[in-house]
Amino acid sequence: MKPFTTIYATAAPLRAENVDTDQIIPARYLTAVTRDGMGKGLFAAWRYLPDGRPNPEFVLNLPQYAHAEILISGKNFGSGSSREHAVWALTDYGFRAVIAPNFADIFYNNALKNGLLPIPLSESTVNMLMDMVEEDPSVRIRIDLPGQTVTLPDGQQYAFQIDPYRKQCLIQGLDDLGYLLANLDAIQAYERAWGK
Repeated sequence: MKPFTTIYATAAPLRAENVDTDQIIPARYLTAVTRDGMGKGLFAAWRYLPDGRPNPEFVLNLPQYAHAEILISGKNFGSGSSREHAVWALTDYGFRAVIAPNFADIFYNNALKNGLLPIPLSESTVNMLMDMVEEDPSVRIRIDLPGQTVTLPDGQQYAFQIDPYRKQCLIQGLDDLGYLLANLDAIQAYERAWGK
């Protein structure tokens, strides 16, 4: 995984609530077992017209949001099935973080384990952020994971909570297995000390 410390990036507003994993990545894309190329299917039912052309009205097809690394969406983001593919699609597309009032539990945990930072902020704050990036898509938002803050250009700052273990894994760019392997010397020393 790519380490996550601080990003300073533009954001795309997705004005939708209860965005489920099938909307994030439709089932027909689930045959792949790697993350590579998953971004092509991200929000496919919304991004593409029935004939396969890009939907000119969908937010991610608008040129002003083409390089956004932050997605801002409505409450209950990531509901539905437990597919990790939803997170893979978001990260392969280029998103590093999703800001929403709340997240489905399974999606939230999958995100943290796969290098995507889910940031829960109040609904009023999320709505304000969406208004801001719709009014000026060039606005850059600073996300500081070590400091657990989201900072706007005018200096307004919003704190967010994250599990300390998951925070360290994201900062180091490690999944659970990578974290264990990074601590292999300490694990082996412990085993030796206890005669294992």
